[in-house]
Amino acid sequence: MPKQGFLTPKAIANRIKSKGLQKLRWFCQMCQKQCRDENGFKCHTMSESHQRQLLLFAENEEKFLDHFSEEFFDTFMELLRRRFNTRRVHCNVVYNEYIQHKDHCHMNATKWETLTEFVKWLGREGFCKVDQTEKGWFIAYIDRDPETIARQESLAKKEKLELDDEERTQRFIQRQVEKAAENKTDQDTGQEYTELQREEGEGLVSFNLGQMAAGTASKTDPASSKPRGAAGEGKSDAVSKDGKVQSRWSNPLKDSQSVKRKDGNSGGKSGKRKSALEEIIEEEERKKKAKVTHTQNWLTEGIVVKITTKRLGDRFYKKKGVITKVENMFTGIVKMIDSGAKLKVDQLHVETVIPSPGRMVAVVNGPHRGQQASLVTLQEEACSVVIKLQMGPMAGKTVSGIPYEDISKLAPQDT
Repeated sequence: MPKQGFLTPKAIANRIKSKGLQKLRWFCQMCQKQCRDENGFKCHTMSESHQRQLLLFAENEEKFLDHFSEEFFDTFMELLRRRFNTRRVHCNVVYNEYIQHKDHCHMNATKWETLTEFVKWLGREGFCKVDQTEKGWFIAYIDRDPETIARQESLAKKEKLELDDEERTQRFIQRQVEKAAENKTDQDTGQEYTELQREEGEGLVSFNLGQMAAGTASKTDPASSKPRGAAGEGKSDAVSKDGKVQSRWSNPLKDSQSVKRKDGNSGGKSGKRKSALEEIIEEEERKKKAKVTHTQNWLTEGIVVKITTKRLGDRFYKKKGVITKVENMFTGIVKMIDSGAKLKVDQLHVETVIPSPGRMVAVVNGPHRGQQASLVTLQEEACSVVIKLQMGPMAGKTVSGIPYEDISKLAPQDT
């Protein structure tokens, strides 16, 4: 009997019947064949091609299980990342969308027997945030893309810097207010202001406004300071209410000294105290200069770093290595200290190592970048250290307040 052609009614009917999802128990993962009924699946299992595939599977079961499990995991996580991203969603919703694709890798071919077991495994390995409720298991994708992590870290640092700047500005303004209040209190100490009163029987109360002019003239015009009396004093008159003339003697020399003393108290620009606004501007300039000295890349050859990612395998997680080569500023070749294996890692997947006091460190960021120093002590509360520079024009100088991430342990020369 001739084989049915592609456009014959029989072939078209078969394709129409095979559309959509079929029963999972009639699907053969090794042969990638879906049968429509139990009789068709039985005939397939008795075929020669299926028997050959079973022999291949029996030779290396773990290889095929790992392959199918990895394919299922990659496709499932890609759908979760693209469709739901970091939103919290029920695991069955994701799985139902996953199996809508006809050629998907079935779960019965993987090392996970149920969807619940697979979800628990995702939570243990840190790929998703998993929680169980009365409605079932919910998952949320954890985005570990280096670009996303770098963007989130930069935003977090920016927000922290803005908050720190605002707090420092508020503290600075508060100190200025307290300082101004203390100065005002010091000036008021020992001085008591009373109301100007004249009791009955007392003499005339008068003000001589010419003393200031006489003192100023004595400094500029020698003729004006010429003594008019026997004792070198000037005379000024005042007329009372009853028409009598009252005389008072004033000393121009004494008045000029008082004027000089008042001028000296006013102070020039050199003794002028800076305003709060000027000090805030200077503080902002100092911070800008400090930011310029810090760069985004800090990888340096010859330093000891620690692996902080599990993507390279559990045997390298939290293990230390030495940077032997730096590529493209943000990528380095790490030689593991314990095993000697060489890995290519990104800057985001490693962190600096802080040795014990007295050991040599390399400054990898900041104003002293590229210099070697010895670790003096740790400032745990401020997450910083005190180092003593060993090279350069500032050799022998002790610098404090260096953040943990700006220094790293220096590898021995024989490593």
